[in-house]
Amino acid sequence: MQYWLMKSEPEAFSIDDLAERPRQTEHWDGVRNYQARNMMRDQMKVGDLIFFYHSNCQLPGIVGIAEVAKESYPDFTAFNPDDQHFDPKSNPDQPTWYMVDVKFVRKLQRTISLQELKPQQALAELALVRRGNRLSIMPITQQQWDFILGLK
Repeated sequence: MQYWLMKSEPEAFSIDDLAERPRQTEHWDGVRNYQARNMMRDQMKVGDLIFFYHSNCQLPGIVGIAEVAKESYPDFTAFNPDDQHFDPKSNPDQPTWYMVDVKFVRKLQRTISLQELKPQQALAELALVRRGNRLSIMPITQQQWDFILGLK
């Protein structure tokens, strides 16, 4: 099993939105960064656990846990000119962009904020707390996962 952190702006798609979806499952579309795409396409497997992180909001932080429910498949939003994630260079026969389905597991009792995570020595190598990292998807080691869960 692998562990991940996936960021979403709560105004666009929140942990509550995921919990309210049919079967509490939704596709994670719109990723337009090659490194994040490669992680979804090549590394994420059904059952992998995910920290659901709210970004670009009043209190950025980890708000819940989800899991990978379906491995990667072409991101169909890239082919739809009416979708905000449309990419005219993406070709359905040779897709550029991929997505996975994620399933709600649970909300945390409180938000574990970015400000709380940053000073933790055990998380010094966590991409989230390093300067200049703007990836929306990142791997988490099991040790980092366990440490973060211990903060709740």
